[in-house]
Amino acid sequence: MLDRSAELKADRLISRALEGRSVALVFERPSTRTRISFEVGVAELGGTPIVLREGEMQLARGESVQDTALVLSRFVHAICVRTGPHETLEELAEHGSVPVVNMLTHAHHPCQALADLFTLRERFGDLEGLKLAYVGDGNNVARSLAILGATAGMEVAIASPAEYTLDTVAGATLVTDPAEAADGAAALYTDVWVSMGDEDADRRRELLAPYRLDDALLDRARDDAIALHCLPAHPGEEITAEVLYGERSSVMNQAENRLHVQKALLERILSETEPQEVPV
Repeated sequence: MLDRSAELKADRLISRALEGRSVALVFERPSTRTRISFEVGVAELGGTPIVLREGEMQLARGESVQDTALVLSRFVHAICVRTGPHETLEELAEHGSVPVVNMLTHAHHPCQALADLFTLRERFGDLEGLKLAYVGDGNNVARSLAILGATAGMEVAIASPAEYTLDTVAGATLVTDPAEAADGAAALYTDVWVSMGDEDADRRRELLAPYRLDDALLDRARDDAIALHCLPAHPGEEITAEVLYGERSSVMNQAENRLHVQKALLERILSETEPQEVPV
């Protein structure tokens, strides 16, 4: 998929693999990058994106996830969902008869991790043996990075305070010292400290303050290391403005790459035949 992502980035209109297909984009959480990249991606592949926001479906009035999955499967060719509980996604997949794509849950953010790996490969080439350091809250982004990073043969080090550490993930190194994670890393990655629904904001900021991604921490990594952040960011909190907008930042490339990897993913799971090239 990373190979195909590069081809789709080089020529955004090379494929019409979703011609005649419709994709439901269900958003139970606010979104900027996910919403726009999926909607544009489906359209560029020739499909019809159907955006369904919170409150626009009968789910908001008590209709079951099971019935929603059964009905949507009669109308669309895939269901992409951004929600809170991971169980909602699993229930949609259990009862639906079309592919279900995780656009984000509390437990995982796999499409973001795909874009992260693509961004790293663009910058460094081969991912095998590359060290990625994540500093901050051991959340859904950290978990997906650990899983996909290990799959790609990367060394993934995650530094978090004990109270917010990630559960054990095969292939990931869990530490409490951000400097230890940063040593020798090709990229330093962080995410917001306080997410929607977090009730312990003050406690989080207090414990996560030593994990701020700043120039001093980035200097502990490789000389050619880059800074990554899945956005939205809070400059001055989990990352300094100097790093976020500085020469060593690849954050905006990372944001753009959501579009290309998601198109490769949709093309892969929805194409009945090999990707169709646009006639010249």
